[in-house]
Amino acid sequence: MANHQDLISVIVCTYNQQDTIGRTLDSILSQKCHLPVEIVIGEDCSTDNTLFICQQYQKQYPNKIRILANKPNKGLVRNYFDCILACRGKFIADCSGDDFWIDDQKLEQQSTILEQDEKVGIVHTDWLRYDEETGKQTYSGGESREVTLATILAPTERPAIHLCTSLYRNDWIRQAMQDYPQFFNPETYQCEDVQIAFLLARMGKVTYLDKPTLAYSCGKSTISNPDSEEKQFLFWANATRLSYDLARTFNISDEQLDTFFQDRIHKLLMHAFRSGKSSLRTQALLMQKEMNIADNRHTRFDKILTLPLIWPLTRSVRNAIKSRK
Repeated sequence: MANHQDLISVIVCTYNQQDTIGRTLDSILSQKCHLPVEIVIGEDCSTDNTLFICQQYQKQYPNKIRILANKPNKGLVRNYFDCILACRGKFIADCSGDDFWIDDQKLEQQSTILEQDEKVGIVHTDWLRYDEETGKQTYSGGESREVTLATILAPTERPAIHLCTSLYRNDWIRQAMQDYPQFFNPETYQCEDVQIAFLLARMGKVTYLDKPTLAYSCGKSTISNPDSEEKQFLFWANATRLSYDLARTFNISDEQLDTFFQDRIHKLLMHAFRSGKSSLRTQALLMQKEMNIADNRHTRFDKILTLPLIWPLTRSVRNAIKSRK
C-alpha cells in the first residue's frame, strides 16, 4: 500500500450546491488540528456557480485545496471513490457540499485516537439535523455506541456510522477496495458509505465520540431523499441489495437483519403503492423471493393493497384524504 503523508484529507463531493458549498468549506478550514489538512473537492460538473466558488476558495488557499473538476458528471458514488484514490493523507474525512461541521476540534480529537491506537480503523461521532428552511438544528437520538457488523448493515432510524462524522485510515480503505472491488463498483451500487463503514469495522475497532460534530442538511431533495416515489424506490432497493450482498458474502446472520430486510420490503412496496407503478411492485416481490425474505404482517397487507383490482381504489382514497389536509 502507498505510504501516505502525515496529514488529513477531507473529501468534499459537490454538485449544484452554490448556496451551501462555502459554508461547508469554511467549517473545514476552521478546524484546529495538529495535523495539516488538505481538502479534496470532487466538483461533479455543476451547472450553477459551485465550481466558480470552489475555485475562489482554491485561489485563497492554494496549498490546502485541490479541485477534481469532473467532465462529464460522474455521479456521487464514482466521484467519492475517485476522491479516495486522490487523497494523500494518512487519514480521510468527508463532508458533503451541503453539510457542515460544528465542532472545530473534530479532526484533532479523532486523529489523536487513530494515532494512539493502531487497531482503530474509524472514529465517528454524533450529529444533528439542520433544516435548510428554518436554520434550526435538532437532535434526534445518539448513534449506537455498540456498533456491530449487523447494525451497520441494518440501521434503524439512523445509520450506525454516519460517514460525514468519521475519520478513517486511508491505507485500510484502499486495501478493502483492492480486496473487495465488487463493492466499489458504482454501476452495481449507488451507495458509498455502508460498504466503507462495514469493511473498516470488519478490519479493526470502531471508536465513538459522544458529541455532535456535524450538521446534516435536511429538507430538500438529495440522493438519499429524492423527490419522487420511483427514485426513492430505486435508491432503497439498491441500498437493500448492498446490505444483503455484504451479509451474504461475510456470513452475517441474526434476527435483527431478518427483521430489517422484512421492513425494507415493506418500505419498497409502499413506495410502489404511492407511485402507482406495478413494475415497482414486481421488482420488490422479485427481490423478496430472491433474498428469501419472509412475509410479516406489513408485507402481507401491502400485497393485498397493491392487487390490481384494489390498488386504484385505495390510491384514490389516499389522495382524497391528502387533499383535505
